[in-house]
Amino acid sequence: MRKLLSLLLVVSLLMVFAVGCSSSSSQDTKEDTAKQDTQPSEKKETKTEEKKGPVDVAVIIKATDSDFWQYLLIGAENAAKENPDKIKVTTYGPPSEADIDKQVAILENVIAKKPDAIVIASTSSDATVPALERAYDQGIKIITVDNRVKTDKIHSFLATDNKKGGALAAEKLVESLKANNIPLKGKVGVISAMAGVQVLTDRDTGFIEKLKELAPDVEILETRYVDNDMTKALSAAQDIITANKDIIGFFADNNMTGDGVARAIKERKLQDKIMVVAFDSDPEEIESLRSGAIKALIVQDPYGMGYKGTMFAYQAVMGEEIPKAVDTGATAVTKENMDQEDIKGLLDPTIKKK
Repeated sequence: MRKLLSLLLVVSLLMVFAVGCSSSSSQDTKEDTAKQDTQPSEKKETKTEEKKGPVDVAVIIKATDSDFWQYLLIGAENAAKENPDKIKVTTYGPPSEADIDKQVAILENVIAKKPDAIVIASTSSDATVPALERAYDQGIKIITVDNRVKTDKIHSFLATDNKKGGALAAEKLVESLKANNIPLKGKVGVISAMAGVQVLTDRDTGFIEKLKELAPDVEILETRYVDNDMTKALSAAQDIITANKDIIGFFADNNMTGDGVARAIKERKLQDKIMVVAFDSDPEEIESLRSGAIKALIVQDPYGMGYKGTMFAYQAVMGEEIPKAVDTGATAVTKENMDQEDIKGLLDPTIKKK
């Protein structure tokens, strides 16, 4: 009997011990789970923290033959130079804005290299969309500048309000006509770099609509497209001047067309008879502004697009919130204000190069 009682006592003790261990193990598991739930930040890391080295940002411009796009690259490269441990910038671009297929091919090759982010000034609103959407789906951060692409698969868009800029150009043309005692009659020519490019279409539309409002008696001639070729812009302006004795002004919608039109005005010494307003700036346009061949330049901020676009790319990779859209602004520059300190950097961003 004693042996039986002893055996039962041992079994009871073993059962109590087993239950205690199980309870302790269960409690430890719950505590570990609670610790994981309350400390997610220790487990989560950003893409940049997981990778070694700075954020790899590919910057793709519309063309390498234009000072405007070189200004954008200066901004992007300055952002990297100011943050050498955080940002690495590699730049790409076709020779001319007319090389849309080449830009698409460059984009495809860039995506294959798997950068952390892409900053792109897409010439076409449509042609780059499939590649950009694929890059977005792969986790590459996409920042578009200058021209809006037809997809929502981007992280931010920085650009000028080009329709507003075109309207500002019309206002400056009318001011120049009045200042030179030229009646608001006669004809005005519009020289556009390329057909089918949304930013240019917006500028031309803004200019034409505003000029009709301000000077309803002025006849606006059919827009001439010149394939972003300065020589073709010069020829187009010469043809218009020859065929229209009552021509009183021109609007050129980028720096290449502005240079071509200004050359036509200089060659015929028509600075006081035909008023010219153009978009953007480069050394030749600046000289033409100073000489009076161009009366006003509507200047964007390509440096700011490049700098801010690159910084936004870095911030997006780091998981920071960035604005979906930014208006980078447009400024009217004339001979009277071109030497102001705040204007100099807009006219010639090379002075900001580090």
